[in-house]
Amino acid sequence: MSPSRQLTNWKDAIAELDGIETITDRDRVAKLSLDYYHFSPILQQQLADKRGNCVVRPTDENQVLQIARACVKHRVSLTIRGAGTGNYGQCIPLKSGIILDTTQMNAIRWIRDGIARVEAGVKMAVFDKQARQQGWELRMYPSTYRTATLGGFIGGGSGGIGSITYGMLADRGNVLAARVVTLEDEPKILELRGDEIQKINHAYGTNGIITELELPLAPAYPWAELIVIFDDFMSAARFGQALGNADGLIKKLICICAAPIPSYFPALKDYLPKGKHCALLMVAESSLESFQDLVREYGGEITYSKTALEASKGVSLAEFTWNHTTLHARSIDPNLTYLQTMFFNLDLVEELYQHFGNEVMMHLEFSRADGKTVPGGLQLVRFTNEERLNEIIAYHEARGAAIANPHTYHLESTGRQTLDSLQLQFKEQVDPYGLMNPGKMKSWWERQSVRSLES
Repeated sequence: MSPSRQLTNWKDAIAELDGIETITDRDRVAKLSLDYYHFSPILQQQLADKRGNCVVRPTDENQVLQIARACVKHRVSLTIRGAGTGNYGQCIPLKSGIILDTTQMNAIRWIRDGIARVEAGVKMAVFDKQARQQGWELRMYPSTYRTATLGGFIGGGSGGIGSITYGMLADRGNVLAARVVTLEDEPKILELRGDEIQKINHAYGTNGIITELELPLAPAYPWAELIVIFDDFMSAARFGQALGNADGLIKKLICICAAPIPSYFPALKDYLPKGKHCALLMVAESSLESFQDLVREYGGEITYSKTALEASKGVSLAEFTWNHTTLHARSIDPNLTYLQTMFFNLDLVEELYQHFGNEVMMHLEFSRADGKTVPGGLQLVRFTNEERLNEIIAYHEARGAAIANPHTYHLESTGRQTLDSLQLQFKEQVDPYGLMNPGKMKSWWERQSVRSLES
């Protein structure tokens, strides 16, 4: 069936969903149709009027199968949603239809021997609280961890707090297994394990409804939280690189913000003098003595230091990092937007920092890639118009930086750059009518359009 013939007989479909919570109130459906797409002025325009027709909230896998059968029977578009904390419109329905909200599927099946089995709708903070009672914690999580779900993170995320040690979600071994429901004529339940995980990892829910996940865990350390300030941005950046390279120091977060970004954190103003550049950090308490020697070596000054117990009682510094940095900045200046950049080395960071100045404010998050510490950027951009934004992106790419464009909702144009053929092939197998989150996997729709013209 061609994309132009896709139907959205959602009322016929939901009539067959007895026993499943269904939301049709327009205001509630509108709220549950959105994510943080408004971080991008481009996506604001493109997605402003996109809404689902209704929301369903299954409580178990059998209800997911029931929903899948109804959608296939009536050719209804289906968009899968966690907590909606993504930034690219991953869970915003382009073709209306039904939104499947997974948040009621929130059972923690088991935690043992450094591995956990969970339903997709488990909140990350809830999981970590339980896992830490057994001495374990999630390897990584986004800055939205208080509300984000594990299924949503696997489907739409890429990395976060903890990536300085464990790399990114797509790295082999960071997801062990996923249980997914298909949208074939007779929907199936598939268990993907090992490298098969890449079929659905960061696929925006375009080729499988994740119902359960099996994840490797990390040892739970008591994480001290610290702010270190610097007079010079590159000193801060080099300190971040050195801390990432220090294998003997146990760390979970290395966030470096160039001035004036710290001025967008009013809750931390007592620790961030005007004009200073800062590092927001999570370091294991057992590493603090040697950590202080590193701070002195790079001319930094510790202005904020909380033990793990103290940090657990208030807002975590993690909630000022990754894309929470963007959130705080935009709450003060809504004309700001952001980029996602892989720099590969500090020489390129310095070159682009000097070239753009305060038009593109440097925000670094260090992570582990191929055994090395690498600086990634979530720079804040003073938005003027789309043409200038594209010029900024093009200049970065021309100098050797890799941009994961946060101003597009197409899967191929964000973190992956080009679509993994494995994901495209899997979609053709498990979603032959293109009902899952249609329009997000651009390659699939282009291929179907060509086939329609040929037939």
